[in-house]
Amino acid sequence: MIHDEREQASPVMPVPSSMTASVDGYAWARDTIGESGGTVYRLHGKAGEPDLYLKHGRDAVADDIVSEMVRLRWLAPHKVAPAVCCFVSTDSDAWLLMDALPGKTAYQLLEDCPDERMAVVDAITDFLRRLHDIPVVECPFNSDHHLRLALAQKRMDAGLVDTDDFDDERSGWTAQQVWRDMTALLPLTPDPVVTHGDYSLDNLLLRNGHVVGCIDVGRVGIADRYQDLAILWNCLGEFGPEFQVRMLTRYGIHDADEHKLRFHLMLDEFF
Repeated sequence: MIHDEREQASPVMPVPSSMTASVDGYAWARDTIGESGGTVYRLHGKAGEPDLYLKHGRDAVADDIVSEMVRLRWLAPHKVAPAVCCFVSTDSDAWLLMDALPGKTAYQLLEDCPDERMAVVDAITDFLRRLHDIPVVECPFNSDHHLRLALAQKRMDAGLVDTDDFDDERSGWTAQQVWRDMTALLPLTPDPVVTHGDYSLDNLLLRNGHVVGCIDVGRVGIADRYQDLAILWNCLGEFGPEFQVRMLTRYGIHDADEHKLRFHLMLDEFF
């Protein structure tokens, strides 16, 4: 992955003794994008060795890292995500060491290479179809909207929803207002597939025109396909509606379910 203002140099951090040999000899850089309460480091500069990523978190964040580790190992045969190099957990902490995927994020390419935007959209859409084609019967993880609604309500009741980060369409809304409008769209007719759960442009790595994998897979599980489609559709809106149309058409949708798009975009506001 290409790095610039998205990270800063870091001193070598303490790790469990069983992980020391795996990180010895690397320079450390801390990722400043999307840490969600934990810390993410890129380990680089070791002669003859590939870069690695290390995630560390405590308490609830440690639980999220455990969830990601389990999903990474389950995804390994499909070769759509980083490989787990080492994992350690205690009662309160978790450390996850992974391969670093090569390339640039979809967001970086769309921002820096305007002439390549349609090709990037095609590549990330094809990769999404590949992910959604994994047989549901093989997936042990549930991420459907019933589960996410329960988690969303807990976050709302605990005051953990960042209302300042709402999409422009809901700027100035309270969490309760979003909840009211979102739940008014229920019930939904399910269309379950294996979803990523946060299929955003920063979570997709491309090299030589192809997606090499996705990161931040802690929400992978069976859910409606619009869980991923809505987030990707929303992200592409920053670059223009023609890319949203291109994505849906490439995926095979010629008449988008606006009902589901709205629901899943509002649901994502709680996380």
